[in-house]
Amino acid sequence: MPDINHTFLNLREQILSCRQCQSDFGFEPHPIVFGNPSAKIMQISQAPSRTVHNTGKPFNDASGRRLRSEWYRISDETFYNPDNFYIVSIAHCYPGKNPKGGDNRPPKCCADKWLSQELGLVQNEIYILIGGSAAAYFFPKQKLTELVFQDLTLNGKRTFVLPHPSPLNVKWFRDYPEFMEKRVFEIEKAVHKTLGIPWSSCTAL
Repeated sequence: MPDINHTFLNLREQILSCRQCQSDFGFEPHPIVFGNPSAKIMQISQAPSRTVHNTGKPFNDASGRRLRSEWYRISDETFYNPDNFYIVSIAHCYPGKNPKGGDNRPPKCCADKWLSQELGLVQNEIYILIGGSAAAYFFPKQKLTELVFQDLTLNGKRTFVLPHPSPLNVKWFRDYPEFMEKRVFEIEKAVHKTLGIPWSSCTAL
């Protein structure tokens, strides 16, 4: 894919140099881009955390550890293989803390400007959308909980929606225990199948 690779590299450099939101954030943005255009899974979340902003490594935080070890049940090496996962967010940068608690919402202009182009270049097999903001961007008229338990299609490809794996997201998991009892295994199985990893309900790292 020489043409796609060349176009992707140009796009990647543009994203990394973007400072459009600096005046809104009040600090210098640190855009995160991870993965190759041939990645099998395109994972789209809300925005990088402060930890990711500081380290430059996506999902290098408590949410990421839970996602990899408990939900996907894959190794760090598998997750951070750029041919396996293209890891991106509605906003490519950490948006800062909200004075009322939590992080600021990701600016939609980032997805409209950059993510829309990435979607056209990455040749993934499945999509995984993480959290309410990512789900609402692609499925604006549906509730997160309804989407989590549906088998969906985006751009003609199989799509899954996950609740956010943040350790702070306690109430949702208490209200919907069926996610960890059943749905998470269906998603895990799809991840393993897409990556060519043997799977069984008893699989463990």
